[in-house]
Amino acid sequence: LWVVKEDETVSLIQAAFDLVDCLYVADGHHRSAAAQRVKDLRRQANPAHTGEESYNFFSSVIFPHTQMQILDYNRVIKDLNGMDEYEFLCRIQLYFKARFSSAGAVKPRREHEFTLYIGGQWYVLEALEGLWNENDPVKRLDVSILQNNLLSPLLGIEDPRRDKRIEFVGGIRGLEELEKRVDSGEFKVAIALYPTSIESLMAIADAGEV
Repeated sequence: LWVVKEDETVSLIQAAFDLVDCLYVADGHHRSAAAQRVKDLRRQANPAHTGEESYNFFSSVIFPHTQMQILDYNRVIKDLNGMDEYEFLCRIQLYFKARFSSAGAVKPRREHEFTLYIGGQWYVLEALEGLWNENDPVKRLDVSILQNNLLSPLLGIEDPRRDKRIEFVGGIRGLEELEKRVDSGEFKVAIALYPTSIESLMAIADAGEV
């Protein structure tokens, strides 16, 4: 561990940070909020509070946004909401241009493109123009496009955070994990998403949205 103590070096670092307009919490929102609550409790219990106590601070690591990456976060769904595979694939085309993936398992290559695995076959879905508001940083997200045009209207999943018919699979586990979940028979369909960009995360924060 290297601790910077030289006054000149400390001043240079402080001057550099003075040029930074703001910082974004990309990971650790709950830990940050918990640290704030602990600070408030400790402050209330300390009549001699000065602001220099250890409970006023917590450790963090800061990177330029150009050195950060968000991994994809994919979905697996247990049933087709009463539809068979053929009907489901037909109805998808109300919202997406769908085609077979001749390359088999493939990740989405860009925003507004999804890949879907069902019945042992991969498909590439391209969201149709006009499904989202380009000026709304939340509604233009792929997670919003998927929710508003497939999960909700076709599969009846209104709240993916609470609906027990859907689960989330981190992209670090690969497409093989999606195939495994569906092929096991526990899930009917898997959907892979293009990773959310750091720029999108910052735009949503700037707009005061979640």
